[in-house]
Amino acid sequence: MADSAPANIVETQGDEVLYDVSEHIATITFNRPERMNTISGPMLNQLSELLLKADRDRDVRCIILTGTGRAFCAGLNLGGATKGSTGLEGASTSTDIDLRATPPTVLFNLGTPTICALNGSAAGYGMDTALGCDIRIMAEGAKMAAAFTKRGIVPESGGTWILPRLLGWSKAAEIIFTGRTLSAAECVDLGLASRAVPADQVAAEARKLALEIAANAPLAVQASKRLMRMGLSEGFDEHVHHVFLQLLPLLRTEDSLEGMRAFMEKRDPKFQGR
Repeated sequence: MADSAPANIVETQGDEVLYDVSEHIATITFNRPERMNTISGPMLNQLSELLLKADRDRDVRCIILTGTGRAFCAGLNLGGATKGSTGLEGASTSTDIDLRATPPTVLFNLGTPTICALNGSAAGYGMDTALGCDIRIMAEGAKMAAAFTKRGIVPESGGTWILPRLLGWSKAAEIIFTGRTLSAAECVDLGLASRAVPADQVAAEARKLALEIAANAPLAVQASKRLMRMGLSEGFDEHVHHVFLQLLPLLRTEDSLEGMRAFMEKRDPKFQGR
């Protein structure tokens, strides 16, 4: 992995999901503003493919997920719902969707850090997708709406797993059972978002944070994320063992030596990802 910033790479997936890579940061953007970025069946596959593509790219050190227009994502496009079908645009039956390969599952297993820049509100599936990212930055006027029970369904994309771990059982139960809508200020107070900023500053704030992450040793950042994820389901003694298993290989990397040299020489390190 070269330390110098790569040439800007811009791609589209049917123009509904945009993909851009620059300065070690991959930005994936929902681009369906006329429908508040509701997700169709094809968009689910496109988003998963782009997340995996960014994760496999050794030059990418952070991923930003965001949207265009006034909403981040208003959920799945269920306009065609009928008995015996998913109702999801572009997916006529439940067999058209493999839940193991949908974005929230992919997000959880990514090694690359992820930031959700909520340019606007997130509802239902959009909320779960945002919660699947490591860090969330919200526009001050944005909201999160866990309206699943109001639609006669459950959080199908990780919310019942994520929310109790972020908030504790009682508060998570209150939000899920009532289908409550949360303001950006409430999300920050609860710990669902790191910060709320004016809408016109969300993209810049997310990129500033992504650049700060990308400036660190990528192998160490990814190992830290891996350990945090493992720590969700293991005891302390087991976790300490896994910490050493992650630490020992890192101590033999060029980046580890560079980090020590930079500290001794009182300069900023230049990490190569090896």
